[in-house]
Amino acid sequence: MGFRPRCMATAVGSMPHDDAAKALDVVLTTIPEAPIWPQLSGRGLNEQMEVQFSEGIPRRVLDREKGRMYFDTSGDYSEAFAEFYEAYMAAMDPEGGTGDCSAMAISPDHAAGFHALVERLKAEGGRRRVVKCHTTGPCTFALATVDENKRALYYNEEFRDVIVKAMAMKCRWQIQMLQPYAEDVICTIDEPILSAFGSSTYVSVQRHDVVAILAEVIDAIHSDGAIAGVHCCGNTEWSILMEAGVDVVSFDAFEFGETIAMYPDHVKRHLEADKALAWGVVPTGAALRQQTVDTLIAHYERMVGHLVERAGVDPQLVREQTLLTGSCGTGSMQMADAEKVFELTAATAASLRERYG
Repeated sequence: MGFRPRCMATAVGSMPHDDAAKALDVVLTTIPEAPIWPQLSGRGLNEQMEVQFSEGIPRRVLDREKGRMYFDTSGDYSEAFAEFYEAYMAAMDPEGGTGDCSAMAISPDHAAGFHALVERLKAEGGRRRVVKCHTTGPCTFALATVDENKRALYYNEEFRDVIVKAMAMKCRWQIQMLQPYAEDVICTIDEPILSAFGSSTYVSVQRHDVVAILAEVIDAIHSDGAIAGVHCCGNTEWSILMEAGVDVVSFDAFEFGETIAMYPDHVKRHLEADKALAWGVVPTGAALRQQTVDTLIAHYERMVGHLVERAGVDPQLVREQTLLTGSCGTGSMQMADAEKVFELTAATAASLRERYG
């Protein structure tokens, strides 16, 4: 990958604000080296996790009265699918595709924060060291979104394939929009549902399918020269992400920091291949109010020490390949607490950099 973040501060995407300009002020003030675009959950249905990335996917139904989305799988949808695959192949065909993924663009009505960030970066000129974007992961989207009979789309192979390819195009569209303003673009696939992988709820979800699904989107991100991340805010089988080819494993290191060391061989190979870990050391829950920079650094050092012991990796390599983030998005928090997450992340990263040069 050739990307050495060296305890760079960034964030997971969601924020509780309903004003994109105010949210961006927080982002660009606290994490200027690797800003994100804020998903503004306070703006309503259009910016909810799955709905936000649903534009352009065939057979989407938004029931605003009930505040829900589903996909109509009844009847003949062959023409709608044919139009989708025609646009997909025109953009993504490795032999003759144009790379133009605007067929899966995300409108300002669905991502005010994204468009506000692009305009802000364009106006200021120059290039940031990193800009980070994000897309709802295909597994989470397909398992959390249902058809007209309330059956998860994941179990409909035709619709699942469309979702995977649509998310891949949405990743590439964002990357292409941001690349003029960044030396590197990180595109993170948000997969919270993987924390339930292996549970009785998803017993029929096969490991090899998850690896293949993630790999398809990661390959699309790589095709534009961007850095691919996957974020999961709970415990999961972290080796899945690494086997899928991810560059940045983003995880809740406050609650689940020790779990990454359960896969020592995978992590060792990952780090020694110049890939990174995004340590979500700043809690996005009630524990936030008890934390200081010193307590967070102490926690990070304990988790790094545990990983070094289990995986036999150089602690300096771990720190070189560290990003610092909140443990998850801040969209469900009180605004003051959300902003404190950003401030503590920035201060903790700055203190670690000072400590280790």
